[in-house]
Formats: sequence, structure tokens, C-alpha cells
Amino acid sequence: MVKINQRKSRDFQEIQSEEDILTMLKSKFSNRQLYIKYAIGKTEISINEFLSDNTLMLVTNAEYQNEGDTLIIYGLSEKYIEFDLEILEERGPGYFHCAVKGGRKALRGRRDLRFKVAPDDVVATNFRVSKHTIDVSAMNIPTSIKVVLEQFQSQNSKMSDVVRVEVFKHDDKERVLIQLKKTGKTLFVPDAADPESYKAMNEDFLDLAELYAKELPDVIKRNVERGYKSILVVPLIYITETVSSVPFAYIQLMSKSRQFTIDDVLEVKNHSFKLVDRIRDANTLLVPVHQRVMDISRGGAKLRITDRNLQKYILKSRGFIFDLVFKLQAPITIFGEVKVSYMDEEENLYLGVDFEGNSSRKNEMKRYYSILKPMETDYKTKLMKSMKNRQKESQQKQQ
Repeated sequence: MVKINQRKSRDFQEIQSEEDILTMLKSKFSNRQLYIKYAIGKTEISINEFLSDNTLMLVTNAEYQNEGDTLIIYGLSEKYIEFDLEILEERGPGYFHCAVKGGRKALRGRRDLRFKVAPDDVVATNFRVSKHTIDVSAMNIPTSIKVVLEQFQSQNSKMSDVVRVEVFKHDDKERVLIQLKKTGKTLFVPDAADPESYKAMNEDFLDLAELYAKELPDVIKRNVERGYKSILVVPLIYITETVSSVPFAYIQLMSKSRQFTIDDVLEVKNHSFKLVDRIRDANTLLVPVHQRVMDISRGGAKLRITDRNLQKYILKSRGFIFDLVFKLQAPITIFGEVKVSYMDEEENLYLGVDFEGNSSRKNEMKRYYSILKPMETDYKTKLMKSMKNRQKESQQKQQ
């Protein structure tokens, strides 16, 4: 049995009555191709006849086998439209007697034309997937990542009198840590004895004078009594699979021997960027296998993943980086966000992915569009020819 995991929903408007649904099917799809949703591969289905009792006969590939007594079909008119059907009787291989149960129309039109591609037209390869899901919102950090943080602290222990690299906790109660985690701003106190140093230099820095207000003199006194001359805290900001920035840890320096300068701030920030890169590299697995691209558009693709090792990691992932390699072309690197996934009976994994953000290489998406444009034109020409042939055949049957 095929199990569908719909990760990204489409916004729909329900079609209210059975009469409206039948009218739409008769006016829009009598001579236009429909498809079976969630079928393995893009499976066409056609309306063969509208019956007097408001049921209909549909015909599809004789090899198609439906699971259960429901069927969802879809098509494109001005917008994407889905129809829910109940199978009353299967009168032969691929020949179904159905009743209409519901319908819905997408609120927005599909962004791009989607079409099938042959196995030798394009392949997906060089998948970069996360070994572990880093749930930074719950501060669920894998042990392997904590090891990287500990190594950094050990290797850079001479940067200041006190050097700490800590992960934010979900139950942090200290006001400074809460604000650092919430804002991702830098804490910089060049002179721990000077109240003016606790004010923010600009909007990129945390304003401790505002945060502590009347309690600031007590904070200054406590820092001076502990022998601190200068304090610097820089958050580590991780880019998640949904391409959002989340502070998950921090580098803290406290000096008892000198005052930090803006150069020290820039140096620690540079360390933080390199450390996040190390964490990402440590948590990334490269799988260089070639996998099939079933269909493609300017904004996404449907992939078939047969490699068991790759399946294991992709099923836990919200998205991943991979290369599209068109025939006689250099690879194009793209980030794909998983919007739907399902397994067939042979345990092949099918993914619907949206291409999100920019490619990691300059002008890659521009080159991708230039490669896709002639393929789109060719597909449209064949589609128009097919529709004209169907219309001609329908007219001949009616004569």
C-alpha cells in the first residue's frame, strides 16, 4: 500500500455542490486529459461517459490498480483542480464507474508548466543531506555537533582568560541568554566598569543598559568584583533546512587582563562563521548516486529515489542540496524543499520538491531556465498536437 506524506499543503477553495462539479467536468474536461493523484508515475485518466444518474465512466491504463474505493483525479484548467470520486464498480481493467463526492480548486495558479522527462534527459545526483536533524528550536543538538563545539573551546582556550562555548537551553532563565537566543545580537562590553559600555553601539548589539535598567549598577558591581575588564558574547547562528536563521549556541569571552576592541568582535564573529561551517560539514553526508527525475518544471521536480542509504536520510529531511545534470551540460546545484513523499510497493521513494532560494553557484538558476525553455516549448507543441487530435477524434465519434 502506498503511504503519502504531504508535507506542504496547497491552498484550495472547495467546490460546493455536485452539480457544480459535474458542470465543471463536462465543460472543462470532456476532451481534456485528467490524471490520477498519487499514482506511481503520471497516470492519465479520461471521462468516457456521463450517465443520467449523475455518475460517470472513466478509463485509464488497463494495468492500473486502485487501492480502496476512492479515487482522486486532477487536471489543469485556469488553475489546478482536484475531484474526489467514489468507485461504485470496476467494470474491467482500468474501467471505472464512479460517483462524484467532492472537488476543490487551487486559489493560485500553478507557477510553472510541469512535464515528463526521459531518463537520459536529466539526472539528479550529488545529494548533500543532513546526517542528523538539528532541532534548534528545542535545542536538541546531536552529540557529534557538541563534540565540534568542545573541540573549538579546547583549541581556542587562550583567546581570553575565560572562554566558553555553550548551547542555549530551552529553559534558560538568565535574561541575557534569553535575549541572545531571541535576537541573535552580539553582547559587547568593552569596559566592564563603565556604565556607558553597557549601551548598544548599534542595532546589531544587545543593549544591556536597557535590559537591566535600574539593576545595571548591581550588574556592574558584580562584574568588577569578579575581576572582569571586558565581556564579549557572540551567538552561533545555524541556517536550518527551511533556510531560516536560528541562534543555537554562543561563544563567550571574559577578560581579566585587557579590554576588548571592535577588532576582537570581528575576529570572534569570523570564528563563529567558520565554526558553523564546520558543524554543517560534520553533519552533511554526500551521496553521489544518480537518481531518476520523473518530471520537472521551473519551480520544482518529482524525483524517484531508489538508493536505500539516501532514502534513510531524505525521509528525515525537510530539504536537501543536490545537482541536476542535463545531457551534455555541467551540473546545476539546487536546494530542494520536500513538499510530498511516498513509497511504492517496491520501496522506491518518490519526492515532490520545490526549488527554494538561490542556487549555491552564481547564475545557476538563470542557466537552468535557459536549458529548460526549449524543453518547455517542445512539450507545449506536442501537447497542443495531442489535444487537437483528441478533439478531432471526439468530433468524429459524435458524427
